[in-house]
Amino acid sequence: MTFTTLVTSAQLADHLNDPQWIIFDCRFTLTDPDAGRRAYNDGHIPGAHYAHLNEDLSAPITATSGRHPLPNPELIASKLAAWGVDESKQVVVYDASFGAMAARLWWLLRWLGHSQAALLNGGFPGWQRAGRPITPHAPAATQAANFRSRLNAALVVDAAEVERIRVANDYRLFDARAEERFSGAVEPLDKVAGHVPGAINLPWEDNLDFGGNFQTPAELRESYANQLAGVAPEHVIHMCGSGVTACHNIIAMEHAGLHGAKLYAGSWSEWITDPKRAIAKD
Repeated sequence: MTFTTLVTSAQLADHLNDPQWIIFDCRFTLTDPDAGRRAYNDGHIPGAHYAHLNEDLSAPITATSGRHPLPNPELIASKLAAWGVDESKQVVVYDASFGAMAARLWWLLRWLGHSQAALLNGGFPGWQRAGRPITPHAPAATQAANFRSRLNAALVVDAAEVERIRVANDYRLFDARAEERFSGAVEPLDKVAGHVPGAINLPWEDNLDFGGNFQTPAELRESYANQLAGVAPEHVIHMCGSGVTACHNIIAMEHAGLHGAKLYAGSWSEWITDPKRAIAKD
C-alpha cells in the first residue's frame, strides 16, 4: 500500500525499520531559521533526515522573487538521491506545526514526479503524545539512490497567470495566510501588507480539527465545495506568504478527492516586488 496524502503515527511506527520508507523532519520557524535544526538534534523520529526550508527546499532569494523561491529541480533531485529516495520509496514528511512547513517537501516531491509522499497527520506533537520513539542520533549513512526527476511544470503558476485569472469567474485564488495578514491589518514578514485583489482567504489552519489532525476527507470536501461554488478543482490556485503553507491547502484538497489545484509559488512576497501589481486591503 502506498500513501499519497497523509499517514498516521501508527502507520509510520509500523514502518520505522522498513528500508522502503524514508522520513524527513522539516521543522522550521520563520523567525528563527536555526530552530528546526536544533530541535532535530535534540530529538526526532528514528531514521529521519533533516530538510531545511531555506537551505534544502528553496533557492536563493532574488530582487524579484518571493521569500522561498522554488529550488533548482536538478539540485533538489540530487539531494533526494543522496538521501536514498527513488521511485520505489515511500516518503513521509513531518514538522512540529501540523504540516505547515513539511507540506512544502510533499509538494516538491509531487512537482518532481514522485507521488508516493505523505504528510504525518498530527506531526511531531502527535507522535510525542502517542508515546512513540524519539532519538537524538542521526540516521546511518544512506546508500545513494537513482532519483529520476519527472518535472510536472503544470503544478505551478507565475504572477502573470495569477493576474490573468484573479477576476475570472471560472477560477479561484485561495490565500492560506491568517486573516489578519490577508486583510492587511498586520504584516510581520513582508514589506507590504494586504492581498491580491480577487483572492479568497482560506487559512491553512482551517484544514485541521481541534487536535491538530486534518479533518476527514468528507469534511474537507464539504468545506472546499462551499468555497469552490462549482469551480473545477483544477481551476484553483493556492498562494500564501511565500509558497509554503499554501501547500497545506493543496494536501487538504487532494485528501478530499479534489485533484489538480496549482501553486503560485512566489505568492504574496513575490507579488509585491512589482509596484505595478494591484494590492487590496480590507
